[in-house]
Amino acid sequence: MIHPSAIVEQGADVAPDANVGPYAVIESGATVASGCEVAAHAIIRSGTTLEEGVKVDSFAVIGGLPQDLHFDPATRTGVLVGRNTLIREHVTIHRATKAGQNTRVGSNCLLMATCHVAHDCALGDGVILANAVLMGGHVTIGNGAFIGGNAAIHQNVRVGERAMLSMVSRISMDVPPFCMMAERDRLAGLNIVGLRRAGFSREEISEIKRHFHTIYDADGSPRDHAAAIPEEDITCDAARRFIDFFKDGKRGFAHRGKAATED
Repeated sequence: MIHPSAIVEQGADVAPDANVGPYAVIESGATVASGCEVAAHAIIRSGTTLEEGVKVDSFAVIGGLPQDLHFDPATRTGVLVGRNTLIREHVTIHRATKAGQNTRVGSNCLLMATCHVAHDCALGDGVILANAVLMGGHVTIGNGAFIGGNAAIHQNVRVGERAMLSMVSRISMDVPPFCMMAERDRLAGLNIVGLRRAGFSREEISEIKRHFHTIYDADGSPRDHAAAIPEEDITCDAARRFIDFFKDGKRGFAHRGKAATED
């Protein structure tokens, strides 16, 4: 299952049924689990773990050095890619910066061509990145989120579960779960269609919508409005996750209305 022209270094752990294409490179210290496919010219660097069924297309580079001037390449870090994730051609995923840590991509994700996942990012399960999505370091993407083509996400931003970002959006603030984003940090509303497709009940969607309006319809801080919601008004887990999102974060929260003006 390993093409004669591929380079699999001594010390690489490659499952017997993995398929490694022509001129692919798998470095010592990398792990390629059962059912994985590494296409022609792809590179799997040391410290990378591909779990079962991962497919990596041509010219992708998984586990490259962080683009961080302060990083010591001798630091033992890595990348972990979850089961059945598909990584298309020319995708780059950089390893973490802190010893013993991984940049993480969840299971059943799709990373379309030319995406970049920077050091210390964490993608949940079922995330879809359309073509040419760019992420800074330490970005967190929740389960089931969809990021449109050519979107750019600033470092340390959090994108909540089932959020949807439009193509060519520029994101420098946190995006709450279940919300849609467009342009520059403009919150377009709730991803109602996505919630229905994901199997959320009418009651769950109604409660999320109610809390969304409580947090965003009044002037002032979304964090403060979320903190003021009484416990007895939170009756489902999805609404709890939505509200709890506002407790954390370093970047502030996306706003409603017109797109932010350029600096």
